Amino acid sequence: MAVTLDNKLVVAISSRALFNLEEENRLYEAGDPQAYMKLQLERMDLPAGPGIAFSLIKKLLAFNDTTTQHVEVVILSRNDPVSGMRIFRSGLANEIRLQRGVFTQGRSPFRYLRPLGAHLFLSANADDVREALGAGFPAARVLTESVLAGNNYPNEVRIAFDGDAVLFSDEAEQVFQARGLDAFQEHELTNATQPLPEGPFKPLLAALHRLQQAGNAGNAGMRIRTALVTARSAPAHERAIRTLMNWDIRVDEAMFLGGLPKGEFLREFEPDFFFDDQTGHVDHAARHVPSGHVASGIANTPR
Repeated sequence: MAVTLDNKLVVAISSRALFNLEEENRLYEAGDPQAYMKLQLERMDLPAGPGIAFSLIKKLLAFNDTTTQHVEVVILSRNDPVSGMRIFRSGLANEIRLQRGVFTQGRSPFRYLRPLGAHLFLSANADDVREALGAGFPAARVLTESVLAGNNYPNEVRIAFDGDAVLFSDEAEQVFQARGLDAFQEHELTNATQPLPEGPFKPLLAALHRLQQAGNAGNAGMRIRTALVTARSAPAHERAIRTLMNWDIRVDEAMFLGGLPKGEFLREFEPDFFFDDQTGHVDHAARHVPSGHVASGIANTPR
């Protein structure tokens, strides 16, 4: 039987998003790739420590057991193949089962998302993330300055999403940007029963929903807890809730913050990762939780 990734949640991740390689990256960014490769070789037997998305990946992989694999994690990296050896060794040392990887030695790896059928791409490289989003894949730039995830919920994968331009399209955000808050509220109240078009991360939310159901069926001992964390407030909350109902997908928590800073609320939720399209929101959130920027929608359109 041919090997396939069908019916699995596939996460593609760069080595720097999964492991702490900031010291090595500074050498690479200085324009000396040979010195970077030399350092990686010198550290071949020194495992890299956890990076910002480490907790998310380790917990997702815990849905797998000896008989069934529900999740596949693939390294998709600009690293050279030699440095890739250290990445696989670091996975083994950190008890993360990595089997597959693509190492492109400086070239953008995003085109390999399609044959992988990836449901998520996490990278510290902003250009790679933009290209992935443009190709229709859920993708986020990992903020490497984020704090690491806590360890209070070892059996729960906790993921928080912004709404507009992340789970939903930026249709409503365009109204807000063009005509202000009152017009936005009126627009959403008028269209409360009309589901919002899906945003770039709706496929990931649907895949997580399927993973949760598969985990329940397999008694893997893991569960997923999701949260919608949005600047919306009443009456604009109703359209967001009705949209999720229309998709037949539920979130466990919903926070309609009416413009309040999200970071402190996220700190209490303790997600393994948070996704937002607004740089101000995600920069603030990174002080409290692992965070990623989704460069989609009008907020990320050059003016």
